[in-house]
Amino acid sequence: MLSPDIEFALLHMPSSLREAFGALFEIDAAMADVVARSTDPALGRIKLAWWREQLEALDDNPPPAEPRLAAAADHLLGIGISGAALAALEPGWATLLDPEVDPKLVADRGSALFEIGGRLLGADEDKLAEAGALYALASVGRRGVSELIEPANDCLQRVRGHRFQRRVRPLTMLARAAARDLDREEPEGGRARAAAMLSHRWSGRIG
Repeated sequence: MLSPDIEFALLHMPSSLREAFGALFEIDAAMADVVARSTDPALGRIKLAWWREQLEALDDNPPPAEPRLAAAADHLLGIGISGAALAALEPGWATLLDPEVDPKLVADRGSALFEIGGRLLGADEDKLAEAGALYALASVGRRGVSELIEPANDCLQRVRGHRFQRRVRPLTMLARAAARDLDREEPEGGRARAAAMLSHRWSGRIG
């Protein structure tokens, strides 16, 4: 199930791309779900490796009978997003099962996610990877991985004042929402959070 922030962002995506973005975020959410449900880190890593391998295999084989993989094949591979690119999201989730979380891997996952989104939107935005890193670090950090908050703040400083292109704002509004998690506790789906995301649509600025 997608988070309220993502569901809200999807409403602002171009209608022709909503299925593609839905498929992208469902793949990311599937890996998040593995981590959230894992009581045995070793078993969790095996399940994440399965997702990585199945995504890589999509480049040469039809998808297995798994709805999220089928959606990725239907809506992403057909418009130039490779299974290997999707598989690159896995290390950023796998590190959350390590004794010491690697913030760089978490940040790289967010950058990869937003770079894929940028390709879908046909945008060349030089700060998009940084916004993705902020999104990944802050959104995971708010769930109790406190060592990710400081690097998330560093990312916020690097995008502060930058005005994102209008074309990418349905995506970067997720980074705007995640940035709020660095100095407050609030549930996704609230009015203030939605208002901040909508404000980003107008201003293009995260901080």
